Amino acid sequence: MSSSTSLPSRAGAFMDGIRSRFGVPGSVLKTLAVVSMLVDHAGATVFSTLSRYPQIALGAQERARLVWVMRRFGRLAFPIFCFLLVEGFLHTRDVRRYALRLFVFALISEPCFDFCLHYRQPLMNKQNVYFTLLIGLLVLWGVREWNGRVMLQLMLMVSGMILAKLMKTDYSYRGVFIIEMLYITRFSKTVQSLCGAAYMQWYEKMPTPLAFIPVYLYNGKRGRQIKYFFYAFYPGHLLILGLLNNYLLPALLL
Repeated sequence: MSSSTSLPSRAGAFMDGIRSRFGVPGSVLKTLAVVSMLVDHAGATVFSTLSRYPQIALGAQERARLVWVMRRFGRLAFPIFCFLLVEGFLHTRDVRRYALRLFVFALISEPCFDFCLHYRQPLMNKQNVYFTLLIGLLVLWGVREWNGRVMLQLMLMVSGMILAKLMKTDYSYRGVFIIEMLYITRFSKTVQSLCGAAYMQWYEKMPTPLAFIPVYLYNGKRGRQIKYFFYAFYPGHLLILGLLNNYLLPALLL
């Protein structure tokens, strides 16, 4: 009896040892998410534009396949960002400053987001992912403040998803939901990763669930920190891609 009941604890200790020696720090997770996001947005803009010009060397099918691969690889970014948001919420010293920082960069990023990914479309057609993350953070904050008041917590979680849907934020209510789910399952990295992977397989399909492999190997360390770089990268890369896609490429290829 004692040996069988100790098996889960032994497995947990084994995985803790693996993470200690080969684990992934937060800075590596952020870098992976940023690279994945850049590839995704480049595929959605610059490479999609290139695929419409016959003078590009690749054939039509090859160009379409390249864009598809880039977009699928880019799906790794969002679940990692959601996990990092939950970790940030759990370890931040000041949730108010964290929320304010997300709000400021959401405002800064919005014109860049519209210019890059929704050029010449109505401004309220879609809101950038910082708003999704901000709503998720505010929901987690309220859930923690109302600890033990289950009905109020559930109402808040549902309200956060409805707000994201109404605001038309990137990933909409599904994005807020996965943040909530990763927070609820935070007590077990195995359960957290399995639930996250299962949900993303249902929502996004492969290879998105693979994002939870590095998440599972997260060792709890911050790693090298470049203050505000990862925040500023989002609007910065959208602005550059927007300029390339909307002005430079049409001028060169027409």
